[in-house]
Amino acid sequence: MAAELPSKSLIAMVHVQPLPGSPRASLDVDAIVEQAAAEAKILADAGFNAIMIENMHDRPYMHGRHGPETVAAMTRVGLAVRSAAPHLPLGVQVLSGGNMEAVAIALAVGGSFIRCENFVFAHVADEGLLDKAEAGPLLRYRKEIGAKHIKIFCDIKKKHASHAITADVPIADAVEAAEFFGADGVIITGTATGKPCRTEDLAAARAATKLPVLVGSGVTPESVPELFKHADSLIVGSWFKKDGLWSNPPDPERCKRLVAAAQSPLRKQKVARC
Repeated sequence: MAAELPSKSLIAMVHVQPLPGSPRASLDVDAIVEQAAAEAKILADAGFNAIMIENMHDRPYMHGRHGPETVAAMTRVGLAVRSAAPHLPLGVQVLSGGNMEAVAIALAVGGSFIRCENFVFAHVADEGLLDKAEAGPLLRYRKEIGAKHIKIFCDIKKKHASHAITADVPIADAVEAAEFFGADGVIITGTATGKPCRTEDLAAARAATKLPVLVGSGVTPESVPELFKHADSLIVGSWFKKDGLWSNPPDPERCKRLVAAAQSPLRKQKVARC
């Protein structure tokens, strides 16, 4: 059974090296898998609570269904990451819009959750018009393959996108729609990778739902205490990398600093309850 994501958790991203068929691909699959597993070991040793794998290096992204070469490579990566960090919950994201593929991969590797960027509402992203909400077909597919235990965490007004189409839909209303359509959690982000979310957006999301609320970008050691006032989990993919750049490998010292920042307010809460 997949591991459960603990409350007040730090989820670290493993940005998988460019996969076969993508424009920047240069490594063979064995090397890709080896690097992902090595990064997962660093993150587990640093004390992160969960890991998520994502094919972010496959830019520019093709939205929609993805080829068997992507699914096969990501499955191998997922198995290797699980082996490197066997006790941590594992998430999967396949960019862009590869949500059925992500559910299938998570099921195959013993994953716990996926990240879905287009669960409700349409918007214009840098990869084009995302005109169909994923909720209906995705939840039916998840049930069909016996993967209902794989949680679906959904971006609300996703980053790297224009939301002019839904400008009259407040964050709280979008969160309520995601909950109504069956999301297992909602993700609030800034406008792009590494950019912080607005505190008021996070607070509005928290007030609108009893679902887990996650932060999906811009987390730093300094922002962790404030974010945890509203969020259940923080997804981090940039700050703990060398020089704080998402495309670099993890920096073990930055990893430890971020984990320490997350543990400090939790320790204070436990002391206060004594």
